Amino acid sequence: MSARIIDGKALAAVVYEKVGREAVDFRAEHGRSPALAVIKIGNDPASEIYVRNKRRKSREVGITSILHDLPAEIDESAVLDIIAQLNVDPTIDGILVQLPLPPQIRTENVLSAIAPDKDVDGFHPQNQGKLLAGCPNFIPCTPAGILEIIRSTNIAMPGRKAVVVGRSNIVGKPTALLLLQEHATVTICHSRTQDLAAECRAADILVVAIGRRAGIRGDWIKPGALVVDVGINRDEQGLGGDVDFDQARERAGFITPVPGGVGPMTIAMLMSNTMQAARRKEE
Repeated sequence: MSARIIDGKALAAVVYEKVGREAVDFRAEHGRSPALAVIKIGNDPASEIYVRNKRRKSREVGITSILHDLPAEIDESAVLDIIAQLNVDPTIDGILVQLPLPPQIRTENVLSAIAPDKDVDGFHPQNQGKLLAGCPNFIPCTPAGILEIIRSTNIAMPGRKAVVVGRSNIVGKPTALLLLQEHATVTICHSRTQDLAAECRAADILVVAIGRRAGIRGDWIKPGALVVDVGINRDEQGLGGDVDFDQARERAGFITPVPGGVGPMTIAMLMSNTMQAARRKEE
């Protein structure tokens, strides 16, 4: 029996509808729309697509999107100056810096410069610390979307064995923290993990973010497990995830597709965080 395929687009549509209603109410009460400033540096093809999609969704839900499209050769100090101006601009509720950045710009310096209350990506060290402490300000968008995907299955998380493959600050670590807060028993795996297959086979909930197409084989999946595939890999075969989808779906109970799984929820949670930032600022 094949796994139930989780429709990330349908879940995202529910979030967009809620944010859209809130944006209408916000505009009626405060005389302006929530506003998101997006900083894009250079012409990375993937970044171009991501920024275009984020700005399109912003317009659809009633959030003003202001793009700062900066040249690849810009100095770090100039970027920090723009962020400083946005931090004090009362018409801006959220600030997003599209990653990756050119090599002359230190990512940690840029992300740390964003005011924590406008950091709708949840990457500021203060916001990461609050997540670790169990009192999050803004949850990073992809982990927040992953949690909503898991909740949509109605699988009880307390006591479940959850395995997160990948330890990045953007996905792996915050996802593990969120699962811990839901009382799952969490293991983080990475490139130095011994017997990764055995760790995956023990998982009731398996979240994979390693950036390697079909790096997790189908026979590594525990029968009936929930599999969340965060990977987006482009090659001559087209788009594909980090999990061997065709094999895994024959063993899993639930699985996210690529595309159409985690990706739509990431943008939806960005809209939700921006709306949350606007409300907090006015309150």
